[in-house]
Amino acid sequence: MSDTEIAGKIATTPVPRKDLFFRLPPTFDNVADERRHRKERLTAALRLFGKFGFEEGVAGHITARDPELTDHFWVNPFGMSFKHIRVSDLILVNHKGEVVEGRHPVNEAAFAIHSQVHQARPEVVSAAHSHSVHGRAISTLGVLLEPITQDVCAFYRDHSLFDDYTGVVTDLEEGKRIAAALGGNKAVILRNHGLLTVGTTVDAAAWWFITMERSCQVQLLAKAAGTVVPISPDNAARTHEQIGSEIAGWFNYQPLYDQITREQGDLFD
Repeated sequence: MSDTEIAGKIATTPVPRKDLFFRLPPTFDNVADERRHRKERLTAALRLFGKFGFEEGVAGHITARDPELTDHFWVNPFGMSFKHIRVSDLILVNHKGEVVEGRHPVNEAAFAIHSQVHQARPEVVSAAHSHSVHGRAISTLGVLLEPITQDVCAFYRDHSLFDDYTGVVTDLEEGKRIAAALGGNKAVILRNHGLLTVGTTVDAAAWWFITMERSCQVQLLAKAAGTVVPISPDNAARTHEQIGSEIAGWFNYQPLYDQITREQGDLFD
């Protein structure tokens, strides 16, 4: 199924009019334009994480694979607030963990985790991780998200649990174990740590993290209130097909991108 056909299924009308504009991921004629696009989306995602309160000191990072140097990735600098990051602040890190472009150091944990995820998943453009409140809370329980709402079905049979904790991740072997636990899924819950999501675009990776964090909050609230009524496996699987695709993740992110870029245009500097 093509992106256009999938996009049509996302639309609110059963048969979208052919003369209506429907947003789809852009394509590029040159590497420079694609690199700039990824860096802008990455910076916007970091600003959104800051706006949503996903910061906890210096913890947290989002990466975007470079479109030309595919074993390099762009990432937020160590020790800089998500709320202040501009495109010009991003750093480019190679497969050895060396900063090859930019003025700031890299978070050692960011390299240890993201380098191994990007290496294990060549199709992944972006990975997102932070110590968000409800993601951390769920991670202490050592459980997966349950199919109890429509939105969480995006992760139905499409997320996993890294059922271990050995301290701050600074070792590449630990990063490999996390990548192995992620497998082919879009997300992994890191026990006693938080959430990590991936996507074939920065937009999708960021959206999966945002909606996963909210789904963690809903599960905690619902289970504290009483006995939840789960969605049946067949319906959960069907809903995953409807809202769990990469194009669905990309599309759901667009209103948030529009909001943050209108509110905080300095991020493009």
